[in-house]
Amino acid sequence: MVDLGDIRKEYTQGRLDETKVAPDPLTQFHAWFEQYRSTRPEEPTVMTVASVDDSGQPWQRILLLKSYNENGFVFFTNYESNKGQHFAANAKASLHFFWIAMERQVQIQGRVEKIDREQAAAYFHSRPRESQLGAWASSQSRPLANRSELETRFAQLNVQYEGQEVPLPDYWGGYLLVPERVEFWQGGEHRLHDRVEYQRAGSEWKIQRLNP
Repeated sequence: MVDLGDIRKEYTQGRLDETKVAPDPLTQFHAWFEQYRSTRPEEPTVMTVASVDDSGQPWQRILLLKSYNENGFVFFTNYESNKGQHFAANAKASLHFFWIAMERQVQIQGRVEKIDREQAAAYFHSRPRESQLGAWASSQSRPLANRSELETRFAQLNVQYEGQEVPLPDYWGGYLLVPERVEFWQGGEHRLHDRVEYQRAGSEWKIQRLNP
């Protein structure tokens, strides 16, 4: 066994007061996100996306947040991937952001729904051409004999669509996660962390502090 119990960090950068947070979580998220982005992190939009398969087993993976507004949070993927199949059977997901430089976490739970094709196409065609071809080349999450098989498909597609617009695959698009619960976590000294939870209550949000 590798004992890691002696690796310890004290969190001392700030406090989070439930009486002073924004009245809705999207406004609070925006404030925190802009503060984090101002620190010029290598990848500000990185997040963990969790889904659950039909046996009840949770799965997690790292994706990039592509947009957010008062309706929720948008990310893109292959609909035939493991997560796409999970969402087709159980349209619940969780997002998690960990901003260690600011000693903050944001956890978001809610339901996912596919965005419209027009929005998906607009984003798809804004990507580098090689990324568009990669979406065609990869049967995401399916078994692959070897790396050369993938690279051969990519090369064939590069020739096939030379001088043409790469079309949006039918199986590729975006999801909007509509939040039902959002938790903001600020690290605290002596492990007395601040946790503020937003729970959707109809068209309003209930705000409460949680024990660390």
